[in-house]
Amino acid sequence: MIRKLALVTCFLLAAAVLYAQEKEQGRLENCGVVLEEIMNTPENIPQEVLKKAECIIVFPSVLKIAVGIGGSYGRGAMLCRTGKNFGGPWGAPAMYALEGGSIGLQLGGQSTDLILLVMNKRGADSILKSKVKLGGNASVAAGPVGRDAQAATDASMRAEILSYSRSRGLFAGISLQGSTIRPDNDANAEIYGRKIRARDIVLGNKVKVPESGRHLVGVLQKHAPRNESAQASNK
Repeated sequence: MIRKLALVTCFLLAAAVLYAQEKEQGRLENCGVVLEEIMNTPENIPQEVLKKAECIIVFPSVLKIAVGIGGSYGRGAMLCRTGKNFGGPWGAPAMYALEGGSIGLQLGGQSTDLILLVMNKRGADSILKSKVKLGGNASVAAGPVGRDAQAATDASMRAEILSYSRSRGLFAGISLQGSTIRPDNDANAEIYGRKIRARDIVLGNKVKVPESGRHLVGVLQKHAPRNESAQASNK
């Protein structure tokens, strides 16, 4: 009887580990699907903006929490361009979590896809250090949409992070003041099979892109293969 209980326990533990791994891998794969769908819409992220971004964070299906003025919660992935000055191809993704209050996310309870573009090294450093408060530790603004190159240039010069949302088929910039972003260490362990810091994943050129993250990296390489920001050009 004791042996049978031990076998059942081992089986349940193995099943739980496998479920957790598949769940996080599915979440990472969905990040690629969401970004591809957004980039294929007419009113999407302007190419001028995406090509100047140092990093990107994709949060599929962020949920509204109806407490007080409301809140937001979501999980997704962050990845940056490789190289010391973010001048190389896109690297491996690290899993991140979005939490906190946000008046701008009051969309009637509908789940929302969020895209955050990190436009400079200071913004990237803030997010990669630890938990960061948007609007506090890092400035954030609603990003421009469509093909207005001049608006895109002006916006990218003012904010460290540009935010976008897609809900009910509509795509637009959105305010996320007061929300926080932090590394999802448990999810990273499930994706990479070991404990590893988000910073080491994103900035570690030797970290291999997992199978579940190749779609996301491929979409970015297709639409923004090179860093065309003035910061990158001057280094």
